[in-house]
Amino acid sequence: MKTWKFSLLTFFAASAILLFGFSVRKFGEPQKKTKPFVPPKGCVFRTVMGEESSDLNSIYKTPENVQRSVDLGLSWIIRAQNQNGGWGAGSHGRQDILDPHAVQADPATTAMVSMALLRSGSTLKEGKYSTQLQKALEYLMKATENSDVNSYNITELTGTQIQSKLGQNIDVILTAQFFSNVLEHAGHDATLKRRIQKNLNTCVEKIQGAQDSNGNIAGAGWAGVLQSSFAANALESAQANGANVDEKALERSREAQKNNFDAKTGSVKTDMGAGVMLYSVSGSARASAKEARRVEEEINKAKKSGTLAQNAPATAENLEKIGFDKDDAMKYSTAYEVYNSAKVQAQRDDVMDGFGSNGGEEFLSYLQTGESMIIGKDNAWQQWYDNISGRMLKIQNNDGSWNGHHCITSPVFCTATSLLILSINNDIASLTEIGRK
Repeated sequence: MKTWKFSLLTFFAASAILLFGFSVRKFGEPQKKTKPFVPPKGCVFRTVMGEESSDLNSIYKTPENVQRSVDLGLSWIIRAQNQNGGWGAGSHGRQDILDPHAVQADPATTAMVSMALLRSGSTLKEGKYSTQLQKALEYLMKATENSDVNSYNITELTGTQIQSKLGQNIDVILTAQFFSNVLEHAGHDATLKRRIQKNLNTCVEKIQGAQDSNGNIAGAGWAGVLQSSFAANALESAQANGANVDEKALERSREAQKNNFDAKTGSVKTDMGAGVMLYSVSGSARASAKEARRVEEEINKAKKSGTLAQNAPATAENLEKIGFDKDDAMKYSTAYEVYNSAKVQAQRDDVMDGFGSNGGEEFLSYLQTGESMIIGKDNAWQQWYDNISGRMLKIQNNDGSWNGHHCITSPVFCTATSLLILSINNDIASLTEIGRK
């Protein structure tokens, strides 16, 4: 009888706590009516809720504590937007300035924030921050349209934190990535979509013009390997979205990143990565993910058909057996080895420590590792996400922002990158599509 009374009391107490938790709001604040959440096309939530099928077993719904962290970050970063629609990281010479309204807007930082808003659920038509996203898009399109045709970049601003640490042409690279990401959300306005596409092609032309014969981008900064790595990503995404990408330029970009890592010896080239292994191996994993996925899929198909034995490894010899020509077989088998070794290296605790403290470069590297695993349809990404989300939540500031403690210290840039990491599961559909094309 006592047990029954205790259980009943526990039930009522728990119910009261739950009801209280769902109704808490600021004192005197009226209850706001909210519209039911409708997941955007291709959103992971559709798959989780059974509305779309997916053969990727790594579907992962955002944990509540992570979502709270994301919401806090979004709220902070929205307040940091400038009147012209952009966001800024500030100059390399004044890293002590942390007030986002005391620095000039720059395209690189604006593009990163815009991608974070997009990945977090806002589009050009819908979402809590749709208006802010529209303003940011206009800022970036004007920067591109007004840029010097003979320049490799889209801004005359120099000496920003992002340029000094990643490279002089990072603005055009990150802006191109944003244009690719936002294109599918411009279907409601044909004129706007054509304008975005034109600006994307302008950015692609500038990126390819800045590429050297080895596939790296001119004007490398302290961690120039990241500029070149993100250039490869931008070209890959642009190609997937119909831009005028030179296949040879894209191939050179990928090869430059893959060549930074020797899968057989485990040695890493860090001469363009400030001597930090993390910056290089994350780029190697990202650049080889798409090719590694093709190898995995073709080998598995051959095993199912009986062309290869069930224990057959993904070697160049076996790829030739199933139809790859000799050169492609060697290229793809190398990419497969690089990806599977580099992704492991990039997740080692000692490697993830990067330069020794958290900076924007570390956050960018984490982002690349996660995206590479989703592009490669690697179901181990969920373990990566659990690890990295725990790491990111521990270092979030009380006001919802993140900031670096070396090199790229900008709270705006670091917060945007952190949001992209924590909301990466919302982009499973688009990232896996990049890997398929």
